[in-house]
Amino acid sequence: MESRELLKILEAVKEKKLSPEAALRQVKHLPFEDLDFAKVDHHRALRQGFTEVVFAKGKTPQQVRAIVQAMLQKKSSKHNVLVTRADAKTYAAVKGVSKGAKFHPLSGVITIDRNNEIRGKGTIAVVSAGTSDIPVAEEALLTSRTMGNRAEHLYDVGVAGIHRLLQHKEKLARARVIICVAGMEGALPSVVGGLVGVPVIAVPTSVGYGASFGGVAALLGMLNSCASNVTVVNIDNGFGAACVASCINRL
Repeated sequence: MESRELLKILEAVKEKKLSPEAALRQVKHLPFEDLDFAKVDHHRALRQGFTEVVFAKGKTPQQVRAIVQAMLQKKSSKHNVLVTRADAKTYAAVKGVSKGAKFHPLSGVITIDRNNEIRGKGTIAVVSAGTSDIPVAEEALLTSRTMGNRAEHLYDVGVAGIHRLLQHKEKLARARVIICVAGMEGALPSVVGGLVGVPVIAVPTSVGYGASFGGVAALLGMLNSCASNVTVVNIDNGFGAACVASCINRL
């Protein structure tokens, strides 16, 4: 449930178009619904601006299906549904409760689009250093769009061929927030940060050879960026970067 939906219910009670008892039935699952193995947070959009997102890794397909079903059963709400780190088996289970579910196998994201409203003020640009970084970048791109933002991507523009990035300076300059995804030594966010005057959210990936330590080298490089407009999220956390970018883009 979102704030405007709750406001509609309160206004209907005030105008005597809805009884207090009927209003209570509509909001009785706030702030959460207990499924025993999960507590579905129907109240989250009121607090944070977007509904709860389902992290599928470590959950059974049946558990993910039940959580999504609980979210969809709230007929008064038409928010988008997002499931991250999913696989084909999880998608098959979710498809059983929503024919509109879409699976994006490259990123492991499942989306159920129910609201196309754009809430972000500008565009979020998602930039990846290499093709191997695209799965994490796609998670960020899909999350940004599902959360009501205009989002564009720019892939395979890493520092090994810096001319590929510089050719798109105008596209970077138009963005209100930039998510920069890179593995190896993680240098790209510093370069991008030096080209623009907007927040750059750096996402280190686990892509790289032995001394990259599964993304730790990229993480440390990004944390030590000399570009003062760069901030960093966890390794492979495209979702988290998109959440922060969405918050910034709504300000």
